[in-house]
Amino acid sequence: MEIVMIIVIGCLFAGATYLILSKSLLRIIIGTGLLSHGAHLLLLTMGGLKAGAPPLLEEQAKQYVDPIPQALILTAIVISFGVTAFFLVLAYRSYQEIGTDNIEKMRGKEEDD
Repeated sequence: MEIVMIIVIGCLFAGATYLILSKSLLRIIIGTGLLSHGAHLLLLTMGGLKAGAPPLLEEQAKQYVDPIPQALILTAIVISFGVTAFFLVLAYRSYQEIGTDNIEKMRGKEEDD
């Protein structure tokens, strides 16, 4: 199962890198979202993918699942949602002011055809 997760994480990181390096502001925001999802899956995979009982004190199970990686990922999801919402509002406001979402035009440079 870890091999499949590694391939998925690699694809997410590759797609995020491609989108972040583009000139469109909306693609950059989508790329940062993909990058954060890849980081969440990486944390989950590094924490260990194993089946077990929930970490409850009443039950007597042979193997428990560690709740720390899941708590870290839940916190990271909330933070990345807030950052993505901020980026979207910032992009919308800059589009209203400047009239474009192209990074090169925002810098004042004209594109060469």
